[in-house]
Amino acid sequence: MLHALTAILICQLVGETIAAAGGLPVPGPVLGMVLLFVVLLVRGRIGDNLERVGGTLLSYLSLLFVPAGVGVITHLGALRSSLLPLATAIVVPTLLTIIVSALLVKWLDRTDSGSPEEGPADGNIQP
Repeated sequence: MLHALTAILICQLVGETIAAAGGLPVPGPVLGMVLLFVVLLVRGRIGDNLERVGGTLLSYLSLLFVPAGVGVITHLGALRSSLLPLATAIVVPTLLTIIVSALLVKWLDRTDSGSPEEGPADGNIQP
């Protein structure tokens, strides 16, 4: 299990290094996860130890939200004073995403409904 945990932490370190060296706006741990994903794709399988360590980490993932919750409570006054901009920044993009997604699905469904792949109803193929 130590090798699996070391592999996860090395991927995170490499991701942090790439993000810092390249000045990328993507967090290092995200790049590390992408790197780990690519390595697993190349290998073609997940080792038993890595699966066990990953499962254990995921089972305790909710504990990582405790510091964020404490931060929200600590800065509750600042959040109250910025409630309208925050609510707008959350609600407007969400509604726009839902509307655009619905319109895109409707448009894609309409363009797909008349597909000529079915052929004639009597089964005769015309040259």
